Amino acid sequence: MDIFDKFSTQIQLAGRLLIAYIFVVAGWGKIAGYAGTAAYMESQGIPGALLPLVIATELGGGLLVAVGFQTRIAAFLLAGFSIVSAVLFHYLPADQGQMISFMKNLAMAGGFLFIVANGPGAWSLDAFLGGNRRSAAA
Repeated sequence: MDIFDKFSTQIQLAGRLLIAYIFVVAGWGKIAGYAGTAAYMESQGIPGALLPLVIATELGGGLLVAVGFQTRIAAFLLAGFSIVSAVLFHYLPADQGQMISFMKNLAMAGGFLFIVANGPGAWSLDAFLGGNRRSAAA
């Protein structure tokens, strides 16, 4: 057993918290700056009426991943959200800053797909409630 196996439970929790953090903060920020965010979405050709769904996805999905409840479903949805938002808002090859954000979103989608494949780990509500067959095995 190496050190990574010995601390895999803690590493899985840290990974979930770190990847969820950006979505929780972003969702909360969209609530605080609702009008500005809706206007930005409209300027990008996305109906501002979708903003409540965006907030629910970011804030709700981020919190679900953080606490490890319905984790695989939430991670799958956030992976898709990350890819869609990368393409819609950040794929601008002439703008290096936007391309960095594009690649960041793709990397986050990859991290979420690891959670989908492996479950949230033993320190999660899914494991506590027995709702994820891969949670307790970690």
